Amino acid sequence: MDRDHALPTSSAGRSVEHAAPDAQLPTASPLDELDRDGLSAALAARDVSTIYRLLQRAGVSQRQIGQRTGQSQSEVCEILKGRQVRDVWILERIADGLGISRARLGVSFGQDGPETVAAGEVDEEMKRRAVLAATVTAALGQAEAVPGAPIELPLPPPPLPSRLSMSHVHAVRAVTEQLASLARYYGGQAALVGAAARAYTPWMDVPAPEPIKAQLAAALADLYSDAGWACYDEGVDGAGYFLRALRLAEQAADAYSLGYAAWAAGATLVRTGHPNHALKLIQLGQLHLGTSFRSKSTLRTNDPGLPSLRALLNRTGAIAYAVLGGPQEADRSLAAAHDGWEPRTAFDRASAEVMTAGIQRDLGRLEAAEQFATSALRSYGEHHRRGRTLAELLLAELYVRTGDSHGLTLAHQAIQNVSTLQSVAVRRQRLLPLATTLETRSGSDSQELARIAHQVAAQV
Repeated sequence: MDRDHALPTSSAGRSVEHAAPDAQLPTASPLDELDRDGLSAALAARDVSTIYRLLQRAGVSQRQIGQRTGQSQSEVCEILKGRQVRDVWILERIADGLGISRARLGVSFGQDGPETVAAGEVDEEMKRRAVLAATVTAALGQAEAVPGAPIELPLPPPPLPSRLSMSHVHAVRAVTEQLASLARYYGGQAALVGAAARAYTPWMDVPAPEPIKAQLAAALADLYSDAGWACYDEGVDGAGYFLRALRLAEQAADAYSLGYAAWAAGATLVRTGHPNHALKLIQLGQLHLGTSFRSKSTLRTNDPGLPSLRALLNRTGAIAYAVLGGPQEADRSLAAAHDGWEPRTAFDRASAEVMTAGIQRDLGRLEAAEQFATSALRSYGEHHRRGRTLAELLLAELYVRTGDSHGLTLAHQAIQNVSTLQSVAVRRQRLLPLATTLETRSGSDSQELARIAHQVAAQV
């Protein structure tokens, strides 16, 4: 797993021109008597103009709206005329002032987390919006505390040092790389990576010079990003880890870690059927890493991993475009991925090749896909069993589709290897296409392999 500009200053410090007191407002929310269908649609779209118009129809004046939301009457008037509200802090203040859950307005979980929102209000779409909102607020310097990660594992915590030094930062980086190596071989490892992230987080409360504290926050952000990815690989919810990663990266003012967190969250979304949301995160990650992007975050331009992360963002964007049926956009993203990038290791090369093979397959270019998958299979070493299995699955699928005589042999081998991985994502998202392809072929051997593949894919 690979793992450095924020937008102008936070709006938290902006002064707001409050409206003069009007008649005493009722304590109940003015939304109580509104059209439920129209209100729900407006909240889901964060369409403040429509919400304010609904309030006016219910007899609430512009001045009363301003009193509740902390806005001047002229601001309310501009919104009623169609001005869009994008500032997260203003949206939160509107939600609080009108007596509705922030989560319903799709701003953030905050204190309106799943445990306090009414049953049924927090769905998968809301979680995706929360991750995207947290990425945006991190860029604005507005990230807020998030609930703890969901996975618990008894693990003796490392001793709490009396004072931090760079050796502690190096320790977190070393643990992160060791756990990444385990994930590359076995897949998964969500419990271990999550436990390590939580175990080292208390070090942030230890006295230290600000530069060291910032580097520790960046190292922890990368570890939390890996924890979120590991959750995805095991088929469990990792949104809490991604949100914590974004908060830590913003605290560190580290554009690299912000970009890495955006990539990790976006990569999970594109693989779970939400390419549009993924593209927003990928593009924001690219913005963080842009050399001309003015920010208060630090971009480590001499970091040897920077070209790899930029290339990874571009390839993941190409995956999303391919899924959406945009061959020209996918090709442009692939070309951008190679601009200034050279693989540092065999794993980097193989990972790029297997991603490109999948993109070409999704675009219907089977011959090119086969060439990249074959090269990836050769490039992956024995220490990267998960990636090697991905290449086997993809190549087997292509062989079976084209009637190659080696297709069934490679399919049998790939299915066996998948069964040894701790990766639900590989079984459900990568093995099933091979199973479906095998079902289309005549012959008892193909049908039997398809049956076994479905059985393996159903394992938890």
